[in-house]
Amino acid sequence: MEGWMNEPSPDKARFMTTEPRPEGDRIAKLLARAGVASRREVERMIEDRRIKIGEDVVTTPATFLTSLAGVSVDGKPVAKPERTRLFAFNKPTGLLTAERDFSGRPTIYDALRNALPKGTPRVMPVGRLDMNTEGLLLLTNDGGFKRTMELPSSEIPRTYRARTFGDVHQDDLEALMDGIEIEGMRYGPIDANLERRTGRNQWIELTLTEGKNREVRRVLEHLGLEVSRLIRTAYGPFFLADLPRGAAAEIRKEDVERFRSSIKQGKK
Repeated sequence: MEGWMNEPSPDKARFMTTEPRPEGDRIAKLLARAGVASRREVERMIEDRRIKIGEDVVTTPATFLTSLAGVSVDGKPVAKPERTRLFAFNKPTGLLTAERDFSGRPTIYDALRNALPKGTPRVMPVGRLDMNTEGLLLLTNDGGFKRTMELPSSEIPRTYRARTFGDVHQDDLEALMDGIEIEGMRYGPIDANLERRTGRNQWIELTLTEGKNREVRRVLEHLGLEVSRLIRTAYGPFFLADLPRGAAAEIRKEDVERFRSSIKQGKK
């Protein structure tokens, strides 16, 4: 029996054997970091055979690279990644948070052509605002940073102001701090407060960290309220402030780096 614990059987050894991890990172991660597209979009590009390394078409997302040298998208060489940049955009209502819409509806990129400074790299929205929601939409050229900011595990607060019609009391809103389930969907804690009221019309401020699809509207409608206007006023430490409707402005490099460091350290 001596030595048995140190010498696994041939069958056991076979199952313990693992392939060494390839060097570098997956191509989708590198292209997202370079601002080409989000990881999911890159994977779709690979399916459509739009990405090459030299003359070879990339056929699988499980392609590991140490750099983007020789990589092209739609025949155009991929540029060296720029530093991470972040922009604030005051999104008007009536715009889709999408790059294109096959039915011809206007998107944020139609407005951004004139709103962003000249020479701005390709940017991607951090999260989404639905067509009828306005206010602060952050945009970045860094796909990895975008993903980190969107993850619920990052617990980055988003603040909204909603103009509503109906009957509601502060006690009803304070109960949202315990979370709420609506039609099988569980929503996490929401810090909600009445701002001002005129008759049955009121403004309500809400802060949450999950940002699920139509979360604010669904929760307020569940309370019996009609939402006539919804504005996102803050995302993490970044505020809409007095940014004009339809305008965009770059956030200072120092503020972006300070924010990135706070996420890594778990301090939002």
